Amino acid sequence: MSATLPNLSKPITLGGHAVRNRILSTGHMTGMISAGVPTARFADYHEARAKGGCGLIITESAAVHPTSNAYNIQLTKPEVVGALGQAAERVARHGCRIFGQLGHGGRETHSGFDGSRPVAYGPSAVATERFHVMPRAMSRGMIADIAGAFGAAAKRYEEAGYHGLEIMASHGLLLAQFLNPDVNRREDDYGGTRENRLRFTREVIASIRSAVGSRLALGIRISGDELNATGLETPEVVEICKDLDGDGTLDFFDICGGSMSGLGGSVHVVPPMNLAPGYLAPISARVRQAVNAPVFVAGRINDVREAENVIARGEADMCGMTRAQICDPALAAKAMDGAFDDIRACIGCNQACIGHMQEGYPISCIQHPETGREAGLGTRTAARQRLKVFVAGGGPAGMKAAAVAAERGHEVTLFEAAGELGGQVRLARQLPGRDEFGGIVTNLAREMQRHGVEVRLNAPVDLATVREGAPDAVIVASGAKPHTPDHLMLDGAHVVHAAQVLEGANVGTRVVIADWRCDWVGLGLAERLAADGCYVRLAVNGYMAGHSIQQYTRDRWIGDLHKLGVEVTPFARLAGADENTAYFEHTTSGEPIIFEDIDTLITATGSLSDLTLEEQLQDWPGEVWIAGDAVAPRTCEEAVLEGLKIGSAIGGGPLAAIDEPLRLR
Repeated sequence: MSATLPNLSKPITLGGHAVRNRILSTGHMTGMISAGVPTARFADYHEARAKGGCGLIITESAAVHPTSNAYNIQLTKPEVVGALGQAAERVARHGCRIFGQLGHGGRETHSGFDGSRPVAYGPSAVATERFHVMPRAMSRGMIADIAGAFGAAAKRYEEAGYHGLEIMASHGLLLAQFLNPDVNRREDDYGGTRENRLRFTREVIASIRSAVGSRLALGIRISGDELNATGLETPEVVEICKDLDGDGTLDFFDICGGSMSGLGGSVHVVPPMNLAPGYLAPISARVRQAVNAPVFVAGRINDVREAENVIARGEADMCGMTRAQICDPALAAKAMDGAFDDIRACIGCNQACIGHMQEGYPISCIQHPETGREAGLGTRTAARQRLKVFVAGGGPAGMKAAAVAAERGHEVTLFEAAGELGGQVRLARQLPGRDEFGGIVTNLAREMQRHGVEVRLNAPVDLATVREGAPDAVIVASGAKPHTPDHLMLDGAHVVHAAQVLEGANVGTRVVIADWRCDWVGLGLAERLAADGCYVRLAVNGYMAGHSIQQYTRDRWIGDLHKLGVEVTPFARLAGADENTAYFEHTTSGEPIIFEDIDTLITATGSLSDLTLEEQLQDWPGEVWIAGDAVAPRTCEEAVLEGLKIGSAIGGGPLAAIDEPLRLR
């Protein structure tokens, strides 16, 4: 046990299976499956967290029946056993326990196997709001068939060597639909009273116990509050858990929040950074007071000291730290050693984890792109020859490249022209609810410090600097500069760029934001200025504000802007402005959109790469690499990934053949 984390480090027994600590990786979609079967990448990913000291890993929701979503693991396929078995064996070899989820989407089923929309089934014909599905009411025969399918699926997990199972009754999925009287309108013995609404869940539990007995731990995941207009609320959930606990058939309760059935509730499925850390713990505490079985909780717990406090306060017995371990697979081991400063803290941005999955890609992390790429980028290879390396630019790309190159044994000096590290992150963290984004800088700075990178601030780099220092290689990570299109008609208008606003520019009381980026910049500026009393109109060159950022982050932000009275106009292309009017045109119809009586036009119109140093080094004979916005303005994710690749490849590393234009010579 850890002296500094006495509660979090304490072992716990679940259904006869000893778990070494209270840190949990909850079930989450990895995007690492093919045709319903986990890939080798799936095993690589989970093994990394087990090796990093996690106590319990619960792998992602798997469909028990063909009528559920096609993008899940399909437990109906015999070949799934071998694939799950690989993950189970590799997790177990590191002393970690592995449980599997059993689920069915019910009316939230919206993806078929061939791209067509399947028939969705639910307790009643009650429509969903988010996916716009009208389900077909399940027959009694189908209820029995699916209950039996849970048992058959449980047997497959047992054959794969799993230690336990978790039934999905959370997030508005099928079992949650039966529990919810607003969704379950049945008039037979599966609807009406809570006893009747619990019948299907109890039949599922009985089916699983019949198939695997008490050999596997068995628990249930349930939203402690669905936080949706027609969702289950905490008092009812507490009573449901109390009833199930009284049956004596479950070994644990896993409390989360939200529901996939509506846009408001779905935000809480993977809560973004503008929700407070550990905000669901008071709900799990109410469940824990009502039941005897151990209680888990998840929801923005990204700091092991916060997790320790949750358990110490009696709010839960285990803490889900899923994104925290996506960001730092070795979080648990570092925590048990008391190396808190070495833990790479998750910032809740949702960009490369749930954001990747929703776009059909394997999950990763903008701070730790090794995640999801464990086989190719997860292991450092020592440099064959120690090089003297200069890094020009202290933004995320330069910092990551410097840290990785130094870790491999190179002598690295990083030069930053400003007085502090971070590049554009310095501005991003000034926006409302985005202060946590600055954690990227803190984390990368610690990585550089740990591996011996020399950092020079207020130190711009030019050709003379390079010639004088005589490095073997230069990494150009000089970033980009704010860009306002030069074709605009600006006749006497007061125009400032987004960066200037964050630096304190006076914009008056009535502004229009020309949001070409469609990301956090326009949303954040609109919120900040509106909260300060400004009348804000956000003109978006896209189909909605924030359409280029992850859905849960965007949707909550749009709701906040609505409450602040921000006017949002989509499909708006900036054309120009004069002293008190901004002119746009509709991006599909071409019709004019005119905003009158304004003090300032704020442009969030992107950036242009700073090519100054790259051009100066055209004839310099050393090794030259380009990273991040200096290649092309994109996001922090691409910057850190390129820094990782270059740091791994420089001096003839295993990735020396990475694609242009990252390397000039």
